[in-house]
Amino acid sequence: MAADPDKPTLSERFTRAVIKADSKERPVDEGPQTVEELEETVARMDDRERLIGLAAAPLAGVVAIVVVSTYGSKAGKPVSSVDSTLALALFGLALVALACAWFRKRLYLGIVFALYGLSIFNLHYWGFGVPFLLIGSWYLVRAYRFQQKLKLANEDGVTGPTGTGGTARRAQPNKRYTPPVTGPAKPTKPVKPPKTDD
Repeated sequence: MAADPDKPTLSERFTRAVIKADSKERPVDEGPQTVEELEETVARMDDRERLIGLAAAPLAGVVAIVVVSTYGSKAGKPVSSVDSTLALALFGLALVALACAWFRKRLYLGIVFALYGLSIFNLHYWGFGVPFLLIGSWYLVRAYRFQQKLKLANEDGVTGPTGTGGTARRAQPNKRYTPPVTGPAKPTKPVKPPKTDD
């Protein structure tokens, strides 16, 4: 088969994938720009974030079953009250994550997933703990970025689109500036006439 001359090479495809050059063909998604849009984005997560949360929360329940069942067998002892308490704690975190995803609470969902991943990670099930830590960190980073963007928008009154997705800020007044004192000027002292010798 002859190679297609119009088809980009592997190195060109890799360069396009890694280096995101600004082009007219691919519009840049700047996200919410007005204060009202940012407030709505901070208060409620979007559909993609909610879908990820609704998929990851039941998966967290399945992982809790696997971890608790293998944790007791690894220690060579029957299921004890500690194992049942651990199972309840992990199931509780999975249910809280499901509720946060259902009600579109981004910050709380990130905290719950980070705690769940840290709990699994501390039980030495790194393969199960790391993905939930990454998902929770992703939610927390997005919540922080939207909060910062809303803070800048409230300071400036309106957000301005920039190349980095930030806001155009006004110059802040210098705090060291001392305004001139207004009021009546001090009366000048009359000039004394020179003394004359008689």
